[in-house]
Formats: sequence, C-alpha cells, structure tokens
Amino acid sequence: MKLSEQEVVRRDNLEKIKELGIDPYPSDLFPLNVNSSEVKSNFDAEKGNYQEVVMAGRLMMKRIMGKASFAELQDSTGKIQIYVSRDDICPGEDKTMYNTVFKKLLDIGDFIGIKGHAFITKVGELTIHVTELVLLSKSLKPLPIVKTDAEGNVHDAFVDPELRYRQRYVDLVVNPEIREVFRKRTVIYNSMREYLNAKGYLEVETPILQPLYGGAAARPFKTHHNTLDMTLYMRIANELYLKRLIVGGFEGVYEFSKDFRNEGMSRFHNPEFTQIELYVAYKDYEWMMDTTEEMLEKVCQDVNGTTKIEVGENIIDFKRPWKRYTMYEAIEHFTGVDISQMDEEEMRAEAKKMDVHVDASLGKGKIIDEIFGEKCEPLLIQPTFITDYPVEMSPLAKKHREKEGLVERFEAICNGKEMCNAFSELNDPIDQRERFQAQLELGKRGDDEAMVLDEDFLRALEYGMPPTAGIGIGLDRLSMIMCNQNSIQDVLFFPQMKAEN
Repeated sequence: MKLSEQEVVRRDNLEKIKELGIDPYPSDLFPLNVNSSEVKSNFDAEKGNYQEVVMAGRLMMKRIMGKASFAELQDSTGKIQIYVSRDDICPGEDKTMYNTVFKKLLDIGDFIGIKGHAFITKVGELTIHVTELVLLSKSLKPLPIVKTDAEGNVHDAFVDPELRYRQRYVDLVVNPEIREVFRKRTVIYNSMREYLNAKGYLEVETPILQPLYGGAAARPFKTHHNTLDMTLYMRIANELYLKRLIVGGFEGVYEFSKDFRNEGMSRFHNPEFTQIELYVAYKDYEWMMDTTEEMLEKVCQDVNGTTKIEVGENIIDFKRPWKRYTMYEAIEHFTGVDISQMDEEEMRAEAKKMDVHVDASLGKGKIIDEIFGEKCEPLLIQPTFITDYPVEMSPLAKKHREKEGLVERFEAICNGKEMCNAFSELNDPIDQRERFQAQLELGKRGDDEAMVLDEDFLRALEYGMPPTAGIGIGLDRLSMIMCNQNSIQDVLFFPQMKAEN
C-alpha cells in the first residue's frame, strides 16, 4: 500500500503520540452530556447555562495562536467553535498536551473529547472554553476539507458522485448536510409504521431466500444452498408470502422488504432496493387508492411540514384527492390514439408509429406498458393514479368486475415515475393457474422477466383467500421525491458500484 505524504506524516504523529504514553484509541468511556446543536439552540449568556459541558467529535479546524487557540469540533448534530488554552488543559508544569499534542500531533479529522463551559466571544460567537481535552481516535487519512476563498469560490469540495457513493463515510463527514436526506428517509418509515400500526395491521417478516421467485416480473439473483443441495433465489418481491398469511387468517399485514432484481442500473434503479408491501383482507383497489392518498399525504406532512414540496423545477402537492386516469384514458389523453380495441399486431404497428421500440418477444401487455412508459409516464408530475390495466399486464390482479379484458389494478405515478403498484388481489386459484401458464408461454418467447409457476402458492389459494387489496410502494423512489433528490444513489447510503480498479 503506497502512502501519500500526508498519510506518512499522520502515521509518524501516531507513533509520537504512543511514545508520549498516550493511547490513540483508548477503551475508557467518555460519557457525553450534550451535543453541539443543543448548546447552540439553548445557550443563554444571562442565565449562564452549559457550564459543565462534556462533548466529543471530529477536530475540523485549528487556528493556533500561541498559548491559546481556536478550533472547530463537529459532532453528529453540527459544528461548534472551541477555545483551547495551554494553562487550562495543562494546569501543572507539564505543558505537553497543548504544546506538543494539540498544536503539533493532532490532525484534522481526529476524534477528541472535551470538557468545559459555553461562553460568547468578543466577536459574538458561541464557543466552548475547554478545560480538559482527550484524544479518542487518531485519523490516519486526511479529509478532503472544503475551502472557500475571500471571493466565495469553493475549492477541494468532495462533490464527485462516484467518490461520494464509494466513500459515503467521507461524504457524511465533509458534506454533513446530506445527513438530512437520510434523516428524512427514516421519518418516512416511521410515519408509515405509525399510520399502519394505528389501523391494527401487523408488521411481519418473510423469506429473502426463496425456492421460487415470484410476485413481480423481474430477473432474480440465483444462489445454491449446499446443505439442502438446492437452488435458491433472492426475492424479487414478498407478495406471494404475504398473501399466504392472508390465507392463514391475518386480515392486515405489511413488511418493509429488501428486494433484489438482477437488472440494469440507472438513476432510478439499484439491484438492491426497498419497498413496503401491504395486504388487507375484505378490501379492494378502490379502497387501497383512498388509503394510499391518505397515508402518503401524512408522510409528506411528517417529513416536510407541508403537503407541497419542491422537486427539481416542480412544486408537487400530495394533498388529496389525486388525479385518476384509466390506462387507456391516459394513453389517449397524451398521444391522441385510442388503442383499447386494438389486437396485438395493431398495437405493435401503432407503437412503431409512435417511435416506441417493441420486439417480437413482447406480448400485448408489454406493448401497452412500453407505450405508456414512453409517452405518458414522464408527463405525470403531480401524484396521479393510473387504473384498470389490461389483464395481460397483471398476472396477479383480479379481473375487473365491469370491464372485460381489464383488471382491478392501479399505479401511482409522481414526478414522471412509478411510486407504487396495487391490485384487487386475484384469489381465484383456477384463474391464477391459467395466468401463470400464460406467463410461462411468454417466457418461452424470450421474455426473461415472465413469472414462474408457483405450485405452493396455488395450493394456498385453493384453501381459500378472502377478497384482498394489496400494494407495493417503492421507498427509494418515494425518498427521492420527498427529499428532492434526482438519483436513487443519493437516497441510499451504499449504492451498488462497479469494483474499484
């Protein structure tokens, strides 16, 4: 491993610290009693509070001024100035801790613990006057510290996306504002849990490794279990397992699900992603649309304090009610062409007229999906429900109670991308078997995303599943919208990357 000049200096400082008898990675507890945000929010000079402060964080700046110095400490909540005086932290004759350790051997990025009291400097800046300082962890790599010159130009900013995603731990240190994105993501989860738990639904866990992949149209990751000597797949969805629980007698179940799809990557796709799936007995897709509106309006309010949020150049409003189109209505609205009465070959010809690429492996449902995806979806900026999909597109959805050839399904589209997918769930085991068999035929034609036939799931349906509404909401895409981020990589702590050279 070739070290940079700065790394060599830091390792030399590490050895000098050890020679002074100081443990650079001590095991002793350093109990904290406050963080920088609390002090900055609540300090009152007249009250003289925060006179026994115990804090810790990274040393982010030093301004040496002889016998006293100013520095900057960064903890998980922000930055605060500290004042370090030689005679305060070294009250005896031995001034090593200040003259040698603090001034010469501590580097930017080192973790330190301090004790002291808060005060306001002559120039009006809140500062911690340090009376005790300890080294908690030595940093051996220099941080890419952002510098701003007198003209306001920023230098050495850690902005390269690939570096930020690969070294998220550095990104979080030098660009602490991105922590807010991940804090909001947690609020999204908590808001949904609060909403669903209040309705009495049960949060559950289902298998990630599955003998058959199902519940979506996607290519799986494949592995082998040695002891059982069998092929297993990482789940592409948890739908079929949650519906087994509805068969078993639960009337409302949900799961925050890590799913995996062995497909292309983009700013909207990561091979590992998170969704929440919810299944409720004795409900239908119309009820689920109302529930989705209500829940996501609450989520937006909880995350941002309002139902209106800025996303790119748009102001998106999650306030109910949302616009609703059927699939065919949306295509006719945005293209001027009614394809509802066309057969597969007519649709294929119409797609070509629209410059929508469709190959011979695509059946009628996929052709409709391609037309909608290219000509309609990007234009749907405000939250919008697209309903009543063709049966060919939806092998797990119940046939429409009134419209021949359609199913009771909806997707919610927002900012030009799908947020969620929901059905009145198909609970007729004979119909379900026929749909699976139709999927097998598509697979033979070359559709590598076609579903497989799951005999155990069919057996479960044969025991009887009540009328059920189900939904899957993509939490990564929802987080992109709620946090105003234009790439899925910006809402994942550790997005998948190519191997480093």
